Amino acid sequence: MSFNTQTTGVYPIAPTPFLPDGSVDYDSLDRLIDFYRECGSTGVTILGIMGEAAKLEAEEARTIARRVIDRAGIPVVVGVSAPGFAAMRTLARDAMEFGAAGVMVAPAPHLRTDEQILAYFEQAVDSIGADTPWALQDYPLTLTVQMSVPVIAEIMRRHPSCVMLKEEDWPGLEKISALRKMIDDEKLRRFSILTANGGLFLDFEAGRGSDGAMTGYAFPDMLVELHRLHENGEKDAAHDLFDAHLPLIRYEQQPGVGLAVRKHVLRRRGLIAHDGLRRPGPKVSAAAQEEIAYLLTRLARKDARAAL
Repeated sequence: MSFNTQTTGVYPIAPTPFLPDGSVDYDSLDRLIDFYRECGSTGVTILGIMGEAAKLEAEEARTIARRVIDRAGIPVVVGVSAPGFAAMRTLARDAMEFGAAGVMVAPAPHLRTDEQILAYFEQAVDSIGADTPWALQDYPLTLTVQMSVPVIAEIMRRHPSCVMLKEEDWPGLEKISALRKMIDDEKLRRFSILTANGGLFLDFEAGRGSDGAMTGYAFPDMLVELHRLHENGEKDAAHDLFDAHLPLIRYEQQPGVGLAVRKHVLRRRGLIAHDGLRRPGPKVSAAAQEEIAYLLTRLARKDARAAL
């Protein structure tokens, strides 16, 4: 499955569905992956922060990776970030043997200096193998690691196996523009840039040089349509679609409770059976459920997919 420096499109971040007892809900996982493929997603990303990867046992992560890769029919990127390189190496090796298109690596939260960041990724690439295609996750809001444009550029120069930047700094528009200018000026090789932040800035990121989205908004089918509109140059139609969904996108981005909200919407859409997070994790309150229902009702006036 193709995953390289030219990759474009939409790679939804998949949550990990759980049963009420906290075990993995594999039937819901199958249904979710089928939906991603059927709605036109380019690929899918699993075992990221949204996938609650840190709460999974190693064998659970391995089982999920194999099951999704066997079923998806589209490229699968597997998050392999871990506190230690041994676990990262094992999951990356297994994922690639199962047929993953590539892996995703985030900086460890303790990194503070440019030198520490560069040294970390030297060791990470040595661990997963220099022939393994990987995406660099830039997410300082959650990971607390600030990677400047020069540091990202240096990582790209040192590691040809890094084929993609998952850019979710906030604000990140100027960072995308700066990196694309370096590429256009032939000061940096080409690599794919997919953006996240729950989709909050997808209305302008395409114009700055983004190649698509790698995020977990509960309407991935809308993300696919939005990407198509951007590709076709239908700017006003793209903004109209985005504007209709923005209140729900914003609601999903609440720190702490955002994933619970997203899972709740996915459950209401019939894509997963239960919306619970694995402990520890928040629940969607009765008041929040009423607000979500109201947002969906308003959204349904402009997008029938929200008529649940």
